Amino acid sequence: MDGAEHHHVIVGGSAAGIAAALSMRQHGFAGRVTVVEAGGELPYERPPLSKALSGGEAGFLHPIAPREVYDEYRVDLRLGTRVHALDPQHRTVVLDNGQTLRAARVLLATGVVPLTLSVPGSALSGIVTLRDIRDARALAARLSGGGPLVVVGGGFIGLEVAAVAREAGLDVTVVEMGAQPLEGPLGPVLASRVTEMHERAGVTLRTGVAVVAFTGTDTVTGVRLSTGEVLPAATVVVGIGVRPDTTLAERAGVHCDRGIVVDQHCHTSVPWILAAGDVTNQPNPYLAGRGRIEHWDNAQKQGAVAGAVMAGVREKHTALPYFYSEQFGRTIQMYGRPGAEDEFVLRDEETDNGFLGFWTRRGVLVAAAGMSRPRELRSARTLIERRTPVTVEALASPATDLRALARVPATP
Repeated sequence: MDGAEHHHVIVGGSAAGIAAALSMRQHGFAGRVTVVEAGGELPYERPPLSKALSGGEAGFLHPIAPREVYDEYRVDLRLGTRVHALDPQHRTVVLDNGQTLRAARVLLATGVVPLTLSVPGSALSGIVTLRDIRDARALAARLSGGGPLVVVGGGFIGLEVAAVAREAGLDVTVVEMGAQPLEGPLGPVLASRVTEMHERAGVTLRTGVAVVAFTGTDTVTGVRLSTGEVLPAATVVVGIGVRPDTTLAERAGVHCDRGIVVDQHCHTSVPWILAAGDVTNQPNPYLAGRGRIEHWDNAQKQGAVAGAVMAGVREKHTALPYFYSEQFGRTIQMYGRPGAEDEFVLRDEETDNGFLGFWTRRGVLVAAAGMSRPRELRSARTLIERRTPVTVEALASPATDLRALARVPATP
């Protein structure tokens, strides 16, 4: 079974890539499955990289699956190997070691690349991004040497790093260009609750300002802001966003537009090539339009769909978007993606221990987010998936039992 008709190649040992490889076997594909991964580690989970930096490597290096699973599923895992090019005309995958693989289908699960700041001093030692295990090791080593730490960007990764460092006793400052961290995904009301939690824990916030330079000779010693202020820094974490890694796709003639454009079956514009995970610009019934969903849960589920499709089973990726974030021992979760015109509803609870918020669209729940509210959010998930009509008054009242609402049979 050496021919291309029996061989599928996955580029990227990511959540999407590994899910696809295992899904192919689970859906009966009997041919060869090869995963080509540039990193030298057994494929690992990415979320712990920013959530468990202070617990030693065992805290943040979690393999997606043990080595024996790849043997059991007959997956040829090629670590430390990069794909140099794809040739759709001849259906070949060219590796950086000069080897060429023939393949019936290729799945691109290449993920995203962190954005960096192009300002004076950006090449100084001690300025790091956090995307892979090498970054996590470097950052953990620097944090063990003490602070102060400056985090540039108040997104989820930045705030998770800030929380870990603050719990370790470091002086931490978060620099955010917007009005407050997380206002994009959570909206101003819930973002303010997270901001207050960080401030109570001793994190210093600088909002509405930009970084214009880093100071230091060989190693960073400070961060200069647009106000002229210089923040002292022994380490700087830059978490200002990511871009999809579409290089291979573009060279192979695949249509890309803010990511690799796919349909619900993970097909791209080139029939021989599929894509899944953070790199994709995908349709989703729970989004107002096309977009990228840069979260672990989505990558796994979309990857599993891609694997089924490559095995000949025509599945569709329609899963409700979900993400979680751990900060200061609290878990923030969100189901769905609100649109700009959706109505926000805050559950009226007098507590500092958590929060619960909802977004409705024409009387239907479309998204919910909360901190330390897992049971209520599981019920909200059911309401969203069923598109259950619900009133603003019911959502706002703590007396409303969301679990009871979720148990009501769906309307045909």
